[in-house]
Amino acid sequence: MKKIERIFEEIIFISRWFQLPIYMGLIMGGLIYLYKFISELIYLLWNIFNLSSSQIMLGILTLIDISLVANLLIMVIIGGYSTFVSRIDFKNSEDKPIWIDKIDDLTIKLKLSMSIVIIAAIDLLRSFIDIEHIKPEDIKLQLLIFGVFLLTVIVFVISKKLYQFKDH
Repeated sequence: MKKIERIFEEIIFISRWFQLPIYMGLIMGGLIYLYKFISELIYLLWNIFNLSSSQIMLGILTLIDISLVANLLIMVIIGGYSTFVSRIDFKNSEDKPIWIDKIDDLTIKLKLSMSIVIIAAIDLLRSFIDIEHIKPEDIKLQLLIFGVFLLTVIVFVISKKLYQFKDH
């Protein structure tokens, strides 16, 4: 019976590698966002003299939005892989991100939720800039969604503080 249990546990342990194709897909998603960023930047540069300042600001907010989503992807790919699949050996690389050594699943959730709040705030700002084309109900819905995301971050921060307090 112990042998069957050991085999089963080995299968469970090996199954963590099932996530590898998911992380590869997220890397491809990052490439798609890179393409989207470059095309938006080229559009802004090409039309700089034909766009109003509001249109330029909306374009720049789109670039910031894309950048934040790309950051989310990197956090999920590196953090998720190193937390749930296998450690990444950076060989004391000088350009290793600072947050890598302090990453755990709660930290990933906190960073992700904070980024989502920022993205929601940028979308809300985009709506306020283009307010004449947005229905009041849509603004209210965006504010509600932003509030829910913000509440989620507050809960994660409190959870992390309680978790750290418990360990000390």
